[in-house]
Amino acid sequence: MNLENYKKQIKKDNMVISIDFDGVIHRNSKGFHDGTIYDKPVKGTKKSLRKLYTKGFDLVISTCKADPDRPLVNGKNGIELVWEWLEKWELDQYIMKVTNEKPRALFYIDDKGIRFESWKDTLKIIEAKK
Repeated sequence: MNLENYKKQIKKDNMVISIDFDGVIHRNSKGFHDGTIYDKPVKGTKKSLRKLYTKGFDLVISTCKADPDRPLVNGKNGIELVWEWLEKWELDQYIMKVTNEKPRALFYIDDKGIRFESWKDTLKIIEAKK
């Protein structure tokens, strides 16, 4: 990749926001349950996704549901299930991609994430949750 293409890719990556699915977009009140996507969206999801999308961000859902090793649910893989749910709730128009990978992104939105400041602080947070 030449320098000019590299700069374009960096600029593009700076417009990506990676968003976790369960607990951030999908309420997921029962946890894994039976592998289906059964719940309503988290309050404020549609309005927030629309706002980010209209500001020019590329929204990517990063979810373990998209792992190709996960078993099929009702004959569908996780990516198909997520897209089907997004369509049902009219959220699909805001999403660029659904993946199990962590893309290069400007921000990562995840309900289980820990903002890293230092290992000392990170270990304190983890210990407090044990």
